[in-house]
Amino acid sequence: MNIQQRTAKTLSPPGQSATPDVARALRERRLRAREERLAVTAEQALARRSEEQAALFHFSERLQYATSLPDVYDAGLDAILAALACERASILLFDDSDAMRFVGWRGLSDGYRMAVEGHSPWNRDEANPRPVTFEDIGVSALSDALKETIAREHIAAVAFIPIMIGGRLAGKFMAYYDRPHHFVEPEIDVALTLARQLGFGIARLRTEQARCAAEERARQLVSIVESSDDAIISKDLDGIIRSWNPGAERLFGYTAGEAIGKPVTILFPPGHEDEELGILARIARGERIHHYETVRRRKDGSLLDISLTVSPVCDGTGRIVGASKIARDITDRKDAERKLRESEQRLTELLAAIPAAIYTTDAQGKITYFNQAAVEFSGRTPTLGSDEWCITWKLFMPDGTPLPHDECPMAIALREGRAVRGAEAVAERPDGTRVPFIPFPTPLRDAFGRITGAINMLVDISERRQAETQQRLLLDELNHRTKNNMQMLQSLLFCAARTAHSEEARKVLKEASARIAAMAAAQRVLYGRSDASHFAAEEFLLAVCGTIRQLLPPDARIECGIARGVLSNDVAMPLALILNELLTNAVKHGVKDHARQGVRVNLTGEGGRLALCVEDDGEGFDLEEVRKTSSGLQLVLGLARQLHGTLYVTKNPSRACLDFPAAKI
Repeated sequence: MNIQQRTAKTLSPPGQSATPDVARALRERRLRAREERLAVTAEQALARRSEEQAALFHFSERLQYATSLPDVYDAGLDAILAALACERASILLFDDSDAMRFVGWRGLSDGYRMAVEGHSPWNRDEANPRPVTFEDIGVSALSDALKETIAREHIAAVAFIPIMIGGRLAGKFMAYYDRPHHFVEPEIDVALTLARQLGFGIARLRTEQARCAAEERARQLVSIVESSDDAIISKDLDGIIRSWNPGAERLFGYTAGEAIGKPVTILFPPGHEDEELGILARIARGERIHHYETVRRRKDGSLLDISLTVSPVCDGTGRIVGASKIARDITDRKDAERKLRESEQRLTELLAAIPAAIYTTDAQGKITYFNQAAVEFSGRTPTLGSDEWCITWKLFMPDGTPLPHDECPMAIALREGRAVRGAEAVAERPDGTRVPFIPFPTPLRDAFGRITGAINMLVDISERRQAETQQRLLLDELNHRTKNNMQMLQSLLFCAARTAHSEEARKVLKEASARIAAMAAAQRVLYGRSDASHFAAEEFLLAVCGTIRQLLPPDARIECGIARGVLSNDVAMPLALILNELLTNAVKHGVKDHARQGVRVNLTGEGGRLALCVEDDGEGFDLEEVRKTSSGLQLVLGLARQLHGTLYVTKNPSRACLDFPAAKI
């Protein structure tokens, strides 16, 4: 005899079968039980989705502030454990030999990591690797040896999630479970989102490290030009001096004004004039003269033993147009030899292997020199002595506004006599492509402090811009995914509430739906803007109030008052939920006549603290009397503790205020 039969027999008089009323009562009881189970299932699903989204939000924020790859790995492991509810996790990346190596892990023994390191379920060049899951290792198709290794680690289920960087497989993360685990599609979607965020975080740090290294090299190269102690002289193929640095002035005694335009033979003592013809002949053949030791004459007539390094100077077409000379006093032979090797190495790197676009100008801004990297950067060959200020075809501000050449950073550096740092611009090549860059224009001065020209280095930051674009795309994807999930949950809760027969179930489902709506409104504010770490208080208050108003009676009046300042993402979700509870409570219990009475909301700050206040025209309530019986108030108090805040209520006027520190923001 089943439960229905026993119940019917109990409810029926002896000797009689169940009446229609008894059968109807049984059906209603089964319906109520089913509705209660659905409500519990919806609450559990909501809680799990909330945990997943919270983990994704927290991971995204930690990635923004990560300053090293270990920071990224730690944030990723925390997010994997929280979002996938697994007991252990690890991150592996390909090394230079294309073998997967552990870079971060939680709860794995040294022996296990040594045994499985290097294993990958995908080929290195696989175009579209998909997640691989084993719900029960014991019955999987893995080799017996691998099963035994995993069993010793007490792992029952595992997921392999590919990590992609720049469209190429870069590694994987793994989630481990101590018991067999059924992987559902929403769980795999969350795992793939985590993998994309992790790949972006790693790529951003690698790009940032490369950019910092490039900028450091740029600063070093500029410093070499500005502070070199060597005499650096350039001359044309007729032997006429064309440039003269401060080191040359200190060595030979002539100022730049006295030397430039004169034949280099003014430095030759009697009997050495023929050396110049031999040097020029070798330079014309493209030869480079290393450590040529000779004697030269200073301005005061004294003789000086020097070592010369002479190199051909080519124009943009590769044609030899002159020579550059590096001269050093070798009176102190040992010291001179050591310094000469260092100088030669630095200058060789500067002149022959500079990894960034470099050019120089005279004091009027005319281009006097450029390297091959400058030609590749600008997409054209600059015209020496004709092009002004910059080697590029066209210039633009970062926002796309045209930037005249005479207003570019190099022009400002020469006009104001100062190095310009921190500026950004966009160069357009003749083929129409554009390149964002950071310039480093620095004036060059003679011994008297007069500007004789300037040097500029252009650092391509296209990769950084691409990383920023990728970050925005990932945030948009996260926003879209979260919005869809919240809308789906809200729809499910709304439908469940509409079809529920139990008043208690309808109440619980409607409250859950309202809370999801408040969270969705806050989420739209957070990720609908370019700055995904802060949001405006006014925008937040209007969005959340507007959403809650749609769920209240049509004649309910809500007035959004003062809201100033900028808040951190940390406070958005708890603050939206608190506002939902306080507004709903005020409309439901504090307003008797909607035609004449309303609810007022404001968010103000003073003395390092903020106050969110909801005020109505009702009689108010006693916090201590209500707190034990109201689940909504208990939620508010719990969220207030999360914000390190305090909830207090007053009567006459009836007001509920959350006071919390601005330091949390």
